[in-house]
Amino acid sequence: MKINDSYTSKRTGITQNICYEELDSFDTIRSLPMGAVGAFCFYGDRIVLVYAKNRDTWEIPGGGCEFGETFEESIIREIKEESNMKVLNLFPLGYDIFTNTETKENNYVARYAAKVEPYGPFVKDLADGEITAMKLIEPKDYTQYFDWGERSKVMMKKALCLVLGVEII
Repeated sequence: MKINDSYTSKRTGITQNICYEELDSFDTIRSLPMGAVGAFCFYGDRIVLVYAKNRDTWEIPGGGCEFGETFEESIIREIKEESNMKVLNLFPLGYDIFTNTETKENNYVARYAAKVEPYGPFVKDLADGEITAMKLIEPKDYTQYFDWGERSKVMMKKALCLVLGVEII
């Protein structure tokens, strides 16, 4: 399934076209220059959200891929850095291609679902301090914190099915 959308940044005013493709495996896209990763993380039956101070927004854990890392190594590292959570299970959801409408540059983001548990209490982002808070929310409430339209609805439905065995929110 492919979903096309667009997004205009409130901070920069730059519009990006977005194409999300749902996948069950990342084997066919390993050669893409994945710049970032993000995961719908579940601790128990709650979703883990992190607060990004510089963007003044609640979001799912994720961030940039470092040189030489696999997609999986990147998301496991990002989840630990941003939420102090350990990944127990990891499931591919799909990926986004963000195309800057001015420069035509593409940015690729791998999307995952994960079952997690804490290493210990939350501490600010272990890498750069950008993440200053973490909270657990009911899945049905996610649109109060972020809403990517049809893309987030499709990703959330698949994540709930893979991680919790739930068909709907």
